[in-house]
Amino acid sequence: MIIVKILHSFDITHPFIMFFNQNRNQLRRAYYDAWIKFTQKQPMTMLEQQISKVINEHPEYHSLIENIERDYSPEEGQSNPFLHMGMHLALREQVATNRPAGIHQCHAALSLKLGSSLDAEHQMMECLGQALWEAQQQGTPPDEAKYLNCLKKISDINIHKE
Repeated sequence: MIIVKILHSFDITHPFIMFFNQNRNQLRRAYYDAWIKFTQKQPMTMLEQQISKVINEHPEYHSLIENIERDYSPEEGQSNPFLHMGMHLALREQVATNRPAGIHQCHAALSLKLGSSLDAEHQMMECLGQALWEAQQQGTPPDEAKYLNCLKKISDINIHKE
């Protein structure tokens, strides 16, 4: 829930607006429903297609999708698959809309450098996670300039506003 609110501050309004008023289990249910539709070859909305693509790219999460009530504790070394996949969706939306300005170029350069878009997103998540954590700690919107600077560093390019 918090991540969706913070991502909304980045002006990501397309698919995430649907998630804005959902609680954790409702949000996770959307992942589960999209995955079931995908595996059963049922018609899906565009958002469900995006969700199922991310799930499909992470076979290590396939068995975890159905357990929407499980808690994941970073203190115990557990990674939250729903948070991870949500960050993929957020990054893809940011890249598609180039918000913040320059992220598309960072993603393209990093994808080329690492050999895949998915690997680029995994690297970019470090910057996104840091920006979200700092915003949550400070009670402010994420610092887009700082976020973009982090992305510039990992992609080894100079960004010019478009």
